[in-house]
Amino acid sequence: MSAHDAIPVSLAEIARIAGVGRAAVSNWRRRHDSFPTRIGGTDVSPQFSLAEVEGWLRDNGKLQDIGGRELLWPRFEALGSRNESGLAVAEAARRMRSSRARIVHPELSARARDLVAEAGKVGRAEGPRETFEFLLQRWLETHVRQLSTTPPQLATLMARIALAVRLAPADGNGGSSSGSGSGLALLDPACGTGHLAAAAAQEYDGPGLELLSCERDPALAALAAGRLDFVAEGRDVRARIATADALRDDPFAGTKADIALCNPPFNERDWGYEELATDQRWTHGLPPRTEPELAWVQHVLAHLKPGGAAVVVLPPAVASRRAGRRIRGSLLRTGALRAVVSLPPGSAQPHSVSLQLWVLRTAPDGFAAPPSQDALLVDASRFARPGTREPSPDWGSLGSFVLTALATLDRVGQEPPEGAVRIPLLDLLDDEVDVTPGRYTASTTEPTRKELAAAWGDFGAMLTDLAEHAQRLSALGFEAGAPGTTTTVGDLVKAGALTLRAGQQSPESAGPARGSVVPLLSVADLLHDGTPSGLLPTDSAQAVAKEGDVVVAGVTRAFKAWVHEGPPMALGAQLYTLEVDTAKLDAHFLAGCLRAPSNGRQAGTHASSSSRVDIRRLQVLQLPLEKQTVYAETFRRLRAFETLLATADGTGKGLVRDMSDRLATGGLVG
Repeated sequence: MSAHDAIPVSLAEIARIAGVGRAAVSNWRRRHDSFPTRIGGTDVSPQFSLAEVEGWLRDNGKLQDIGGRELLWPRFEALGSRNESGLAVAEAARRMRSSRARIVHPELSARARDLVAEAGKVGRAEGPRETFEFLLQRWLETHVRQLSTTPPQLATLMARIALAVRLAPADGNGGSSSGSGSGLALLDPACGTGHLAAAAAQEYDGPGLELLSCERDPALAALAAGRLDFVAEGRDVRARIATADALRDDPFAGTKADIALCNPPFNERDWGYEELATDQRWTHGLPPRTEPELAWVQHVLAHLKPGGAAVVVLPPAVASRRAGRRIRGSLLRTGALRAVVSLPPGSAQPHSVSLQLWVLRTAPDGFAAPPSQDALLVDASRFARPGTREPSPDWGSLGSFVLTALATLDRVGQEPPEGAVRIPLLDLLDDEVDVTPGRYTASTTEPTRKELAAAWGDFGAMLTDLAEHAQRLSALGFEAGAPGTTTTVGDLVKAGALTLRAGQQSPESAGPARGSVVPLLSVADLLHDGTPSGLLPTDSAQAVAKEGDVVVAGVTRAFKAWVHEGPPMALGAQLYTLEVDTAKLDAHFLAGCLRAPSNGRQAGTHASSSSRVDIRRLQVLQLPLEKQTVYAETFRRLRAFETLLATADGTGKGLVRDMSDRLATGGLVG
């Protein structure tokens, strides 16, 4: 049996190859005795031989409109190693463009080299660029948990911002870093697979574009080279991709660029703090060990020409963490930090966090002081697409709003649109130097008569819903007598009905976090607004709550339990995730039992409000699964009543404030 014969494919992969739904493949399997037999997997998730499947599909006319690229990917995936499959896809890109291209990665196995040759033939027959982009996208999807990429829409927005904000030299002699005398040079010091450079090449319509990219992961760097080779084909574009750690071993030291785009690795503690302590790039101060993102900010600034612009993706905590306030202050005083944009959740990984874009610019020649004494703060977090289960920005509206706001950056007297505000530097340079847009962009305008009427209508609807919940809950009866039998979380874990995982403290020292990250929820976040404020490398997260898991806060002052909904979320210290066996436990029933205040009191280890709760001692009512659902529904209703009560309280207090302000200014009629 050849290596090709041994490659297993699932029903889902067969469906993708044939361009049909999985149900159609299952139907073929039932109706046709000649359909290949299972070679592995399970009855629920069977696997079949790729060679036999391909033969059967061809014999039965199921591959008439399907290209060979669909048959290629399972073979790349079968290489196993992320690095080898990535390097093989990159080598295939070179072979697609030229059949005589030599292998530049000698570490590839003979099997991978044969696959590269075959992929080259398919690409030249079906379109080199399209075939490469297909293989690259499949590779990214397969390794999504290990990688953090920049979505194309965000990359396009960042490129447009940088091109719009930069101050082009008046004499037109800005030139590229190569000294060609004209054109534009772009730097991306953490390029991944080249999304940002490719977007900039698409948006820039001038002559002489030079793309300077750096990536320390060899597979990603090779894939970026493959992508940018296609971008440069037939255009006045030159691409240089270096495989290096840009902070520790800058391959473009001394080179200046017109614009820089960067989506750096987040939460990376081992970024070179000790060996780079005296580096000349830190003109705004040595970045603290816990502030690697500010090292990347200063790195791109050090590479900008006068008047050059940079756009950097950053986690929201960088705007307010105490450790970075001195550097933020210097960036503001020198005019380097011109704007901060808060993005809606879902704009990039991690998708549940509202990331930020920092817009930076160096002073043009002839300016000894910053050209203005304010900074533009833009809150675009409201541009989430409504009606979607997963966070998803409305990219059209988002891009239009952000670019409109940034167009006012250098126009004295022109006010930015609502949701964006110019803040004088004197107001920002306080003890915190907090540049979080939402802190300054909250609306302070008085509500109109129509808005007040709508608010009263909403409040009345809440009261109606509250009354309905109260009526249903008050109608419930409870039997007198001995209480029901209970068990503990510890016993449920022993019985296999639960899997208990404890959260962790955010590590002060961690390895490189170039791969994907996950939002980190802490007890402090729960006491604030319940929104995760930290990030943690996915590979180092000890407890990750998935949708349907029960999360418990194991400290008396913040004791609560709930069923997690939404994307995966890492848990900090004193937080726990309980993964339930749905054949034995209803998650909402479990959360309702655990949430009982008496549980926290009984399981607390000390009398103070800061004491820990022994999760394994928490009591759970013992009921068969069918009865749990009845209790679960009542727990849900009680939870909904509690939430609605809190919402109505806030809305009512807001109405009191608004009405009081209006009354105090006169104009009462009727």
